[in-house]
Amino acid sequence: MKKDEVISNKKILKDFNEAKELLKDLKNNVTIFGSARTKDIDKYAILAKKLSKKLAKNNINIITGGGSGIMGAANKGAFSTKKVESIGLNITLPKEQTPNPYTSKSMTFTYFFSRKYMLVKYSKAIVVFPGGFGTLDELFEVLTLVQTGKLNGIKIYLIGYDYWKHLIKFFEKSLCENNMIQKKDLEIMTLTNDIKLIEKEILKLIK
Repeated sequence: MKKDEVISNKKILKDFNEAKELLKDLKNNVTIFGSARTKDIDKYAILAKKLSKKLAKNNINIITGGGSGIMGAANKGAFSTKKVESIGLNITLPKEQTPNPYTSKSMTFTYFFSRKYMLVKYSKAIVVFPGGFGTLDELFEVLTLVQTGKLNGIKIYLIGYDYWKHLIKFFEKSLCENNMIQKKDLEIMTLTNDIKLIEKEILKLIK
């Protein structure tokens, strides 16, 4: 095995082992995905903060990618309660990904694939706010894992009806009508703007 391969393998194992150690004793976790680019006054950042705070008050830990924007807002909401763990699973990027200061537990990954897996492995639900390619990548990863039975018993919520409705239409008109997925696969996701509904369903799921 070449030296570069040995180094890569060690970094991969480090990603997984450190994340497992960080998260292994935590129960009742919810992961929140969303853009790193949104401002604090953005309506979706405000909703992310409100939702995470509501969940945290019910002893639910919040996991994010550890960056700014939606992620920072979600961590801030959980962190402000001082009741639960506010977790950031970060990754170093050349432009926008810097750790937010609202985490009680955090680590920085080397690889995207290990980070994506650990972001959802210990969670009971995934809440996806508007975001770019990174958020879409995370969403499709979870959809694939749930559809193929590799990740069971997890709920996926999309917040932002106007933002996501065209993607859902694409699923219906292109994927379903061309038999690329089954119509029941769309039931994996719930599209809503109602954070009270999400809170209620997650509390039922966890309790």
